[in-house]
Amino acid sequence: MNSHLRRLEVVIRDIGPLAVAVSGGVDSMTLAVTAHRVLGNDARMLHAVSPAVPEDASGRVHDYAKREGWRLEVVDAREFADSNYMANPHDRCFYCKTNLYSTMADAVDCVLVSGTNSDDLGDYRPGLRAAADYGVRHPYVEAGMDKEAVRAVARELALHDLALLPASPCLSSRVETGLAIDPKLLNAVYRAERLVQRELTPKTVRCRVRREAVVIELDGESIRVLNPTKATELRQQIGGLLVTAGVTHPVSFQTYRMGSAFLRPSNAR
Repeated sequence: MNSHLRRLEVVIRDIGPLAVAVSGGVDSMTLAVTAHRVLGNDARMLHAVSPAVPEDASGRVHDYAKREGWRLEVVDAREFADSNYMANPHDRCFYCKTNLYSTMADAVDCVLVSGTNSDDLGDYRPGLRAAADYGVRHPYVEAGMDKEAVRAVARELALHDLALLPASPCLSSRVETGLAIDPKLLNAVYRAERLVQRELTPKTVRCRVRREAVVIELDGESIRVLNPTKATELRQQIGGLLVTAGVTHPVSFQTYRMGSAFLRPSNAR
């Protein structure tokens, strides 16, 4: 057995009855599968739905719940009723996670756990402050696991679709810091990314909405092979999707940069 998996199982048994906040990404999904296989019905799964959660992520959660026999509860985290979140400040994630964990804490009487891994600790993550406020534990961190270790565990458990799943933060992360979050805009962003995925099959795609432009970020190889005719066609189609949300900025293509829509405060650590 993979040593990471052994350590993770020990941590999960130590925690005992728990509820996993399942977003639909590789981290939380792999944790959910492991927790259920270790604890059975003492592991509950909570999935929050909102305009910021991609449809395919929710679909993945429901598919796995049926396949693995999870105790799954779907909740509304209510962040879209929070004016602090909707204003999209630099610590938007704090308000998002505060709403998420408060809702989940009300729904269960056991320990909440997240898919945070050790790589996440080296970045500016205001959501971790909210997690601490609600006593959320991070089994991967306790087991000393980074992102690659999580993917290794997914492979060990034959969760090959999860092991290959690219990172996909919430749709609100596509909107530049300080621009208000709008559900219609997030829907248009999601549809734009799906369009590009169908047409180009890139390894990575992000539709970034900035103050004066819309930027489609792609992995380097996809940028390299994108021909001018296809680029023009996609710009027109994407522009048509975004105009439904009131965005008329020009559309361009650039190489992917992680978190490039986030404007970090100068004193952030």
